[in-house]
Amino acid sequence: MCRAGLSVGVVLYLNGVSQSFNMTDYTEEQRNELEALESIYPDSFTVVSENPTSFTITVTSDTGEDEETVEATIQFTYVEQYPDEPPIFEVIEQENIQKSDVADIITLLNEQIQENIGMVMIFTLVTAVQEKLNEVVDQIKFRKEEEKLLKEKEAEEVEKAVFHGTPVTIENFLSWKAKFDVELAEIRRKRQREEEQAGKVKLTGKQLFETDHNLDTSDIQFLEEGNNVEVDESLFQDMDDLELDDDDDDPDYNPDLGSEED
Repeated sequence: MCRAGLSVGVVLYLNGVSQSFNMTDYTEEQRNELEALESIYPDSFTVVSENPTSFTITVTSDTGEDEETVEATIQFTYVEQYPDEPPIFEVIEQENIQKSDVADIITLLNEQIQENIGMVMIFTLVTAVQEKLNEVVDQIKFRKEEEKLLKEKEAEEVEKAVFHGTPVTIENFLSWKAKFDVELAEIRRKRQREEEQAGKVKLTGKQLFETDHNLDTSDIQFLEEGNNVEVDESLFQDMDDLELDDDDDDPDYNPDLGSEED
């Protein structure tokens, strides 16, 4: 009995020591983790309070050339029996991420906490969030590439439409030709009016024909403009001195017919 009682007492004592050691171990584990986190994240780790122990870590995505950076600041608070109980967390700031991304981060943290109960886990949680932010960057990059391709496609379609134009049919060609002729005639009339007013050019017959199909009076206008043919009368003054052959010398002459004067 005594041995049995002693055994029971030792077990109870050991259990008590074990329980007392575990309570002390929570504080020690939390302190060690804080020191490690401060060393790992010197530029993004900030202590908010010591009782309860609370701190923030700003998580930033990996950055590549010409890539945007996204980040989220998460505040963690230890509970008394952490890590056997989950820490309290809150996403207090975010940059370049949407509300849906924040919701995904919260869901991810809850899942990771449940998987790591009983172990210090802040580094694991932060790493998971960083991987998520890298995915967000990839999504942003993908969306930008899609938008770029879409704009290029739209530009190609516009250029193609301008290059090929509307398929030519008899109807739309005749319609275009009629409109073109009217516009061309108006341009010519306007240009010629300007030139006439400036006294630079005198209308030619060809120009009159191109601009006016009613040429009934064009010859009269041509004469009125002073383009008459001048005749040199002196060329005909010596006509009387010319010797004209008699009709008798003409082998075809018929005296019975007489002359025209008869």
